Amino acid sequence: MDDKIDSRTPSSSSGEKSATDTAVATNQSTLKFNDDMERAASTTILPVDPFQFRDGIVSEDELTTLRNRRKGKHIAKYQKRQNDLINDLLKPMEEHTEDAKQEEEAARLPVKIAVYASLIANFALCVLQMYAAASSLSLSLLATGIDSVFDIGSNVLLFFLHRKAAKLDVNKWPVGGARLETIGNIVYGAVFAFIYHHHLIFNLLRLPVRPSPIESCSILTHFSMGSVNLVVIVESTRTLVTKEGDELAGFHLPSIIAVGAALAVKFMLFVYCYSIRKKSSQVQVLWEDHRNDLWINGFGILMSTGGSKLKWFLDPMGAIIIALGVIISWGRTVYQQFELLAGKSAPHEFLQLVIYKAATFSDEIDKVDTVRAYHSGPDYFLEVDVVMDASTPLWKAHDISQQLQDKLEVLPNVERAFVHVDHEWTHIPVRKHS
Repeated sequence: MDDKIDSRTPSSSSGEKSATDTAVATNQSTLKFNDDMERAASTTILPVDPFQFRDGIVSEDELTTLRNRRKGKHIAKYQKRQNDLINDLLKPMEEHTEDAKQEEEAARLPVKIAVYASLIANFALCVLQMYAAASSLSLSLLATGIDSVFDIGSNVLLFFLHRKAAKLDVNKWPVGGARLETIGNIVYGAVFAFIYHHHLIFNLLRLPVRPSPIESCSILTHFSMGSVNLVVIVESTRTLVTKEGDELAGFHLPSIIAVGAALAVKFMLFVYCYSIRKKSSQVQVLWEDHRNDLWINGFGILMSTGGSKLKWFLDPMGAIIIALGVIISWGRTVYQQFELLAGKSAPHEFLQLVIYKAATFSDEIDKVDTVRAYHSGPDYFLEVDVVMDASTPLWKAHDISQQLQDKLEVLPNVERAFVHVDHEWTHIPVRKHS
C-alpha cells in the first residue's frame, strides 16, 4: 500500500511521470473535444421550414383556375408573388450565393459583348449622325448628333470607372470602388443635362425669329466643352449658310438614311442589353441609354422631315422637345444615383429575406431586434441586431454572430454586413446625432 502511495509522489520514476502526463493530455483532449462539440451544437440550424410557410404555396393548378376567373387575375398575380417570396425564404443562403455566382459567371461574356459592342457602335454612329446633322443643316438631327457625341463619353467613362473600381488600393479606399460608377453617373448626367439645357435655350431663342450669325455664335459659346465643339462647328456652319425667310429647308435623304441606320443599330443594342440588364449595373445604364436613343433618333427623323416638307418651325421645335426629353431623362438618372449614395433602403422583399434568415439561423437566437439594409452605391450595407439569452457564453455569441455575418455578406448585392448581439430589446435601436 505504501509503495502504491509512494509511486504517486513527486519522487516517482520517469515512466510513471510519462503515464501521468499522458493521462492529463488525454483528459485535456477530451475536454477540448467536448468544447468543440458544444461549439458545433451551438450553431445548429433550425428545421428548414419552422414556420410552415410551405403550406401557404398555391399550386399551379389553383393559379390557373384563378386566372380563368373574371376578376381572378390580380389574385393570381398576388399569389404568384407570394409563392416566389416563400421559395426565396426557404432557399438556403448557400444556394442564393451559388446561384448568384453562376449567374455572374454566365453573364461575364454577354456583359463584355454589350459593353464593347456599345462602345464601338457609338463611335461609328457618332460619325454617321454628325454627318447627317452637318449635311442636312437640321436642328433636330443636330440634337441627335449631340446625343451621339455624349454616348461615347458615357461609354468611355463607365468603362474606365468599372476597371478603376476593381483596381483601387484597399489601404487608401477601404470600402472598395463600388461607388465610383454611381459618382461617375451623377457627374456625367449633370454635365449632360447642363449642355442640353443650353441647347434648349438656343432653340427657344431661335423659334420665334431667326438669329443673325453673330447672335448664333454668341449663344454657341456655351457649348465650349470637350466634344461639344463639334456642335459649335456644325451649328455655326448651319447659321452661315441658312437663307433668311420662311422657305422650307431642303430634304436631304442621305441624312435621314444615316439616322435611320443609327436607329436600327440602337434597337438591336437595346434588345440585347434588355435581356441582360439585371446582371450588371454597367449594362443597366447602357440599356437606358439605348432606350433613350430610340425615341431621340426616331423623333429627330420625324421632325426633321416635317421641317423640310411641312413647316420650317417643326425642325427647331423637334430639337426643343428632344432637348427637354434628354434633360428629364438624365435628371431622373442623376436623382436615382443620388438615392443610392444617400442610403436608400433595400426592397421590402430583401428585408424579409434577411429577417427570416437571421431568425432561423440558430436556435440560440431568441429574437431579431432590428434589420436595416440600405444602399451604399449599387450594393447594400446590412445591419442586423439579434437577441440571445443573457447567460450565453461570449465565445458562443461571437461564433454565432460571426457565422451569420459571413453568410449574409456573401448574399447577392450585399457589400458589407454587421451583426450586433444583445441580451435585451428594450433599448432604442436608432441613436440620432444632433
